[in-house]
Amino acid sequence: MRFDIVTLFPELFAAHLLHGITRRAFETRQVDVRLWPLRDFATDPHRKVDDRPYGGGPGMVMLAEPLLRALDAINADRGEPPMAGLPVVHFTPTGTRLDQPAVAQWARGSGAVLLCGRYEGIDQRLLDARVTHQISLGDFVLSGGELPALALLDAVARLQDGVLSAPSHQQDSFGDGLLEGPHYSRPEVLAVDGTERVVPAPLLSGHHGEIARWRREQSLQLTADRRPDLIDAARTAGGLNAADEQWLRRRNR
Repeated sequence: MRFDIVTLFPELFAAHLLHGITRRAFETRQVDVRLWPLRDFATDPHRKVDDRPYGGGPGMVMLAEPLLRALDAINADRGEPPMAGLPVVHFTPTGTRLDQPAVAQWARGSGAVLLCGRYEGIDQRLLDARVTHQISLGDFVLSGGELPALALLDAVARLQDGVLSAPSHQQDSFGDGLLEGPHYSRPEVLAVDGTERVVPAPLLSGHHGEIARWRREQSLQLTADRRPDLIDAARTAGGLNAADEQWLRRRNR
């Protein structure tokens, strides 16, 4: 898959993609990332990509024309005509919130163009004409689209074959609709501030069924405490079995 990124700060991506376990996906081009510095598509001597908003108000608005030229250059580089059905993503607080099912869908696709906005936003006419998806990371505002784009790339990369061992991402939070439970490693007894903290006994039992059930109950506990909406969604989707329901009933007594 190929992601073309239109950004004012390409150095942010170059620094991130070379580090961490997901770099394998980028080095092998399972996730092929192409960077398109937006100022390269400005035509004035000052390489201007923003201007004052019509109607007044604070801040500046990203101009449509440099973005249009960038998108046309990407289409030409891909050998595709404009408006050929290529997904074009704009990151914005007004977009649809990104979640794991959406990430999994992007991970199965062929890629997209990622528009990283800055300032007060992008001229709406460009969004209306060319953008196919608007994505938000949550109910907060960032200074630009680069961090959301990196988040999407990282989330997609870790789902590619060979990047992680398969059970690693299958057991992640949201993989089965619930939050992932706690993890422990050596030593078995850890002294912290005068208190000895021990690894839970089921994890030391060597009994695979007991371990699996303990982990499931921890996942249910954490999800019920922090995200009860996910319990309801999992129940609606048929993701809870009889043992899960029995445990939840005991918890709620």
